[in-house]
Amino acid sequence: MNAKPAESATDRVAYVNARLLDPASGLDAPGALLTEGREIADLGPALFADGVPEGIAVIDCEGHCLAPGLVDMRAHLREPGAEHKETLATASHAAAAGGVTSIVCMPNTDPVIDQIALIEFIARRARETSVVKIYPAAAITRGLGGEELTEMAMLLEAGAVAFTDADRAVADSRVMLRALSYARAFDALIMQHPEDAMLTRGGDMNDGELATRLGLTGIPNAAEPIIIERDLRLLAMTGGRYHVAHLSTADAVAVVRGAKDRGLNVTCAVAPHHFALNDTAADDYRTFAKVSPPLRAEDDRRAMVDGLASGTIDVICSDHAPHDQDSKRLPFAQAANGIVGLETMLPLALEMVHNGDVALLDLLRAMTVTPANLIGLPAGRLAAGAPADLVLFDLDRPWRIDANALRSKSKNSPFDGRPVQGRVLRTVVRGNTVFEFDAQG
Repeated sequence: MNAKPAESATDRVAYVNARLLDPASGLDAPGALLTEGREIADLGPALFADGVPEGIAVIDCEGHCLAPGLVDMRAHLREPGAEHKETLATASHAAAAGGVTSIVCMPNTDPVIDQIALIEFIARRARETSVVKIYPAAAITRGLGGEELTEMAMLLEAGAVAFTDADRAVADSRVMLRALSYARAFDALIMQHPEDAMLTRGGDMNDGELATRLGLTGIPNAAEPIIIERDLRLLAMTGGRYHVAHLSTADAVAVVRGAKDRGLNVTCAVAPHHFALNDTAADDYRTFAKVSPPLRAEDDRRAMVDGLASGTIDVICSDHAPHDQDSKRLPFAQAANGIVGLETMLPLALEMVHNGDVALLDLLRAMTVTPANLIGLPAGRLAAGAPADLVLFDLDRPWRIDANALRSKSKNSPFDGRPVQGRVLRTVVRGNTVFEFDAQG
């Protein structure tokens, strides 16, 4: 890939010889794209047909895919409070290497993001240290305690893009009813972690033959659809917008599909580990495969792929959850839940394209314009006037995931050594290149 780098964000940059992919418009064609400063100025198959004028920097994409930068709706960035696991800065470099240009960070920090001062802290730290765009989600309840609602209107005005209690479900039905009702007044998105706390309490992994053999406490599939079905009844009472943060079971996919058929305003997401792994990844007490919700049986994993193919599942999110070795290298029951995922989300998702399960534009839609629309960001599109947030990737380049080479501060990935196909070559944010793949590095 030949590049003449721009000297500043005010320069004009031409991306030529590209495969332009814009899920918002359905564009999939060879062509070129021009950025000017922080915005896309023009694009199309005929752009620069007679050559690029002088004074414009040129990047030859060599036929590779040029798409909107990925938008990740769910990532645990650990700052403030657990900077030994991750910081906004380290997470942003990991995101850039994965083609992610916008991140929604979860509020389960220390202190919890439930006050205006914390929203402002995240915004300030992101401006100072991050190479990608970071947007805070605020807590639904104060301190993630599940009892008292936060001041949603004030938090929205301060910059919150959605509300969630992160890795905890709002268990109290009355509190959830009030949250949905209150959020509707501001068209705010409520994102729910779908696990019944009573059914998951003391659970270690998916309830099944493997858990029995390992002597671990199982978490039943029913823990997921029970919460979703309850919330959907509350949604029918209140209206508003409800998003299931991440699915793991076939039953939950069926519940969401039925709700959509009934016209309820519900959306849902899936993380790569739930469509790329099943519960056998946790065999031999492999704690790097311990997540919440847990990895499920093969039929459930397959249901995630089918849900994406059918459009029932709207979004792919990383659910990036970094942990240090002291949190993961413990007996399985005591180990923390979570997988790092910002750098591996795209290549793992592309497995479904190479396997013929999901069309490329449909896959990219779930990682660009759909999440951007849900959280109200002017992102996820290739269009004149849109932000110049781009990812250039080689759809077919094979490589092998190396956990030690990940840019995240933590390395807790169960995908270490996994062969994948599809490599990010360049990531652009606000017109500036923030990551460029070095084939020699």
